[in-house]
Amino acid sequence: MAAPCPPPEPFETGILDTGEGHRIYWERCGTPGGRPAVALHGGPGSGASPRLRRLFDLERYCLTLFDQRGCGRSRPHAAETLAALEANTTRHLIADIERLRARFGLARWLVFGGSWGATLALAYARAHPSAVAALVLAGVTTTSRAEIEWLYGGAGARRPEAFAAFRAAAPEAEPGLALVAAYARRLQDPDPGTHRAAAAAWCAWEQALAEPDPATPPSPRWSDPAFRLAFTRLVTHYFGHLAWLAAAPILPPDPGLAAIPAWLVQSRGDLAAPAATAEALHAALPLSRLALLDGTVHAASGRGMAEATTAATGAALRDPSLRW
Repeated sequence: MAAPCPPPEPFETGILDTGEGHRIYWERCGTPGGRPAVALHGGPGSGASPRLRRLFDLERYCLTLFDQRGCGRSRPHAAETLAALEANTTRHLIADIERLRARFGLARWLVFGGSWGATLALAYARAHPSAVAALVLAGVTTTSRAEIEWLYGGAGARRPEAFAAFRAAAPEAEPGLALVAAYARRLQDPDPGTHRAAAAAWCAWEQALAEPDPATPPSPRWSDPAFRLAFTRLVTHYFGHLAWLAAAPILPPDPGLAAIPAWLVQSRGDLAAPAATAEALHAALPLSRLALLDGTVHAASGRGMAEATTAATGAALRDPSLRW
């Protein structure tokens, strides 16, 4: 089998100074003047992978990607300083998305999000519904308390050996939010041995949950200590606070969110993002379509998920009801 072609390179890159101590890396790919879209990466803390570009027809889309606060090419970086966790909440990320939309002079754009990016896309659409032409969400999450308790508690019954190793790195904590908090303390410990060991143990559990597609080579970033530390510090920071969404949960959606056309792509057996969330969201959004796939792949770039997600972004191009 021939290797896939490399994704197209950006035609423009830059740094957004938020004025709050963060400098955000962004890039634009595809066709200037094409249908505008923004892709929100997962994690929190995964960074904007070039694989996201493959999910769009870049002859017809003008796609913006950016590294969220504290990760990737944005600065400060959470692997280097805990200052990267300051002024770093869901509200701040929503403001960054709006700053980018204003910078490019866009009335509205399609918003894609995968995994944590789906939560962020929904939160952004709820805050700025008039700025969203459509939503495309893959591996749907809302970062609810029930989801976090499942990820770091209930899911352990499905991967018992991996979960036993995960718990052994923070043995004093009960599963669920308490375990997230125990890891957060270790990850913020100044001792390199302590925070590196915690990052490695957390990422091993993340990989067990996500069950990577055997046909897709794993990203080398999982073996990079700096990536692991930034990723885990940001995940525990956000998930330990339920993404600051507990007071205003995404489900049930408000009228502004419910009026946005949406395409949802979900694997039935996804342990990292159980299908019940996508099904509940689909039931609550009258303008949504749900592609429920067999299998367990979590990542939007994985086999099956990538094809269905690309089909969804293509369907949005052909939908005459969308206002761009």
